[in-house]
Amino acid sequence: MTGFDWPALMRAGIRGLGLRPEDFWRLSPAELMIMLGRESGNAPLSRARLDELARAFPDRDGGPENG
Repeated sequence: MTGFDWPALMRAGIRGLGLRPEDFWRLSPAELMIMLGRESGNAPLSRARLDELARAFPDRDGGPENG
């Protein structure tokens, strides 16, 4: 499984787009790709994959501080 290149995405979002870090982290990967002009192609995360990740990494108490 390939992961996200977070350093490159952070550089693109914070340096390239001028986003504040808190705004960068509020974006979904799909929103960031759209802002970077990469909106064409397949969705980066399917609902099935999201459900799989939610099962693998459940929220402990449902609070906003989980991350």
